[in-house]
Amino acid sequence: MENEPSIKERVRENYAREARRVTEGSSKVGCCGSAQPNYDAITSNLYADSETCTLPAEAVAASLGCGNPTALAELKQGETVLDLGSGGGIDVLLSARRVGPTGKAYGLDMTDEMLALARENQRKAGVGNVEFLKGEIENIPLPDNSVDVIISNCVINISADKDMVLEEAFRVLRPGGRLAVSDIVVRGEMPAEIRRRADLWALCVSGALEEREYRSKLIKAGFEQVDVEPTRIYTSADAKSLLTGNAEAEAIAEKVDGKFMSAFVRARKPALS
Repeated sequence: MENEPSIKERVRENYAREARRVTEGSSKVGCCGSAQPNYDAITSNLYADSETCTLPAEAVAASLGCGNPTALAELKQGETVLDLGSGGGIDVLLSARRVGPTGKAYGLDMTDEMLALARENQRKAGVGNVEFLKGEIENIPLPDNSVDVIISNCVINISADKDMVLEEAFRVLRPGGRLAVSDIVVRGEMPAEIRRRADLWALCVSGALEEREYRSKLIKAGFEQVDVEPTRIYTSADAKSLLTGNAEAEAIAEKVDGKFMSAFVRARKPALS
């Protein structure tokens, strides 16, 4: 309808609300902003205690991802890494530790409340080689060929223009640079009525790409060595937990049983000949 908020506005509102929830000390949230008091099948048990024990509690509480891209991206000392949709900053802070003082970790987010939370978490962590940028992942505010690695954690799936996201990622990566993201991916066909539900975009559901389509879009953007590796496959019970508070959760959950997975998506920008 004409006056309904756009997908981007829904996502921004959702993440702003979750940033306020963490700042105010409310309970842990779930995937992409679904309020969950305790265990969440998507966001739980992604980080080792040895990784999170030295981070501010608010950075951990604001983690809304579906994987641990910092552990899988094989970051090296001295590299420059960019996190698309950095939220409360957990993956940026972990990346900064991995790339060391000679490296740099950028976080990009469009939500003022999340940026404020991330910068406060950076201050508490005492990490200097980090910079949080305001902007949209479809229009990255960095120069061409300026980063070595792009990571992202359950964010690309909620963009309404994934082709532009991947084109921008390709643009800012240096030749030979790596894309290493955790994302929600569809296995097989998704029911059309789920695809049309704008309210589910902010919950990592409606906007997820089918695995073959994800590969195709990466190749179209110019990437090579594309790989999609499943890390968790979700059942109808997981979906019901994720959609707590949604009046149609029961019916939706049955339709997506086994059709969604968390995956680690890798690709590389071709090196110069």
